[in-house]
Amino acid sequence: MSAGVDEARIRSLTPSVLGILVRRGADFAAAEDALQEALVEAVRVWPADPPRDPKGWLVTVAWRRFLDAARADAARRRREDLADEEPPPGPAPAADDTLNLYFLCAHPSLTPSSAVALTLRAVGGLTTRQIAQAYLVPEATMAQRISRAKRTVSGVRFDRHGDVATVLRVLYLVFNEGYSGDVDLAAEAIRLTRQLASSIDHPEVSGLLALMLLHHARRAARTAPDGSLVPLAEQDRTRWDTGAIAEGVHILQAALARDRLGEFQAQAAVAALHADAPTAEETDWVQIVEWYDELLLLTDSPVIGLNRAVAVGEADGPRAGLAALAALDDSLPRYDAVAAYLHERDGDLTAAARLYAVAAGKAHDLAERDHLTRQAARLHTLLRG
Repeated sequence: MSAGVDEARIRSLTPSVLGILVRRGADFAAAEDALQEALVEAVRVWPADPPRDPKGWLVTVAWRRFLDAARADAARRRREDLADEEPPPGPAPAADDTLNLYFLCAHPSLTPSSAVALTLRAVGGLTTRQIAQAYLVPEATMAQRISRAKRTVSGVRFDRHGDVATVLRVLYLVFNEGYSGDVDLAAEAIRLTRQLASSIDHPEVSGLLALMLLHHARRAARTAPDGSLVPLAEQDRTRWDTGAIAEGVHILQAALARDRLGEFQAQAAVAALHADAPTAEETDWVQIVEWYDELLLLTDSPVIGLNRAVAVGEADGPRAGLAALAALDDSLPRYDAVAAYLHERDGDLTAAARLYAVAAGKAHDLAERDHLTRQAARLHTLLRG
């Protein structure tokens, strides 16, 4: 966007403006197209002539764009009556359908990838080009994905709330993409989760926001200058964002006090225990195992089982960790990497080197593959020496 336009301000208005258009009777897909045209017009006009009421300006311009398109549509006669209902210029209505949009964009009829794309476009206000760059796909491919998603949800009404858990899973998918192209998806996920938290009072929304903040706080220390991964135990903790950690812990404590424990609150509690330790050696692994036990009761997730095996290995020794690992399916992603780490802790460098190499061959992420390959090479050097 133009340097003369406050991009964050425009994007924060996107969901409420879109909600107003839909509530007035616009089809979701047509309303979203009209809003995108209004945003383009805002970038062109606002630097020289900023509106007194930005939200009202966007509503007015987008509604006119929608009416223009409706009149030209094949269903023109049915929609033309809407022209008589155009409201006079003035402040935008106070009603905010942001929460409904979150639910709509995470509708169960959508695939996870479509839900993510539609959330970033309709709620986040990102352009199709930005989303395509972030996910490393051609813009035409992303445009088709978004168009299909809009068609899928166009008949869904704003008359009841959807599933909060589904919305949170979509936002967590966005967060885990990190940074790519010119969009910081982790920061965008945090912004959208903050916005969601302001629209709904739910401890799991707070739990997810706390988890994101606590993970994001370690971001600067997570990679070396050459781009290689730095494991948590080896990170320079002075590079962690103490402000984000303090905010995350505060939000988490308030959520936990409500005694409605959920998956994201429990994950955030684990992250908070890591953040609270001045050094890796001072990590409270016993408490972390207890939180992983809670998580297994909540989710029965094999990934949580893997993480718990690592924590058990730290709390009770590597052999206890290997025993916990043996109870899991050895075809799980990262199983070999966890086994390698625990065997190394137990002093079996030969098995550890072999397993690190196996894990590297299975890794899909290039940085993770390089890290595991270096671990295997390091142990081979030790064994030869």
